[in-house]
Amino acid sequence: MASSLPTLPRIVFTIIEPISLVAGFLGPLVSPQFFAASQLATTKAAAEAHELTATEHILALQLGNAYLLLGFLGVFILNTTLDLPTVRAYLAALWLGDIGHVLITAWGLGLKGTFNIFGWNAVTWGNIGFTVMLFALRSLYFLGVFDKNGAKKGSKSKQM
Repeated sequence: MASSLPTLPRIVFTIIEPISLVAGFLGPLVSPQFFAASQLATTKAAAEAHELTATEHILALQLGNAYLLLGFLGVFILNTTLDLPTVRAYLAALWLGDIGHVLITAWGLGLKGTFNIFGWNAVTWGNIGFTVMLFALRSLYFLGVFDKNGAKKGSKSKQM
């Protein structure tokens, strides 16, 4: 199925996004305390000094595990199915997840932290910047921007 996706979405959704999700898995595995503290745009020193509670430690590892699961789902679904509605449903679920991911991160950062992009750390760039890029690409895919006849297909079906 991946070969039937247009080139840019195929590269992003089947290669770049799964790699980024593996990175999201490895972060809390390598340093759960730094990963947890880095969810808010703090300095590296402040993140390293943060002492995790047992609950925070488990939550960081579980979040990393969820990232790995999403990476596996993407690789398996997009590389095995020939059913376009399944691919679209999968991408729609991720599109909705993108909205929640950005909103929850923005809520945690507050208005000032959300719009202080020069103060963002790498985790915040992933949580907001990269996720917004994925959301935009998924939106463009759904709008048919990558289809050679996307606009024509949409207008014909609306007329019928």
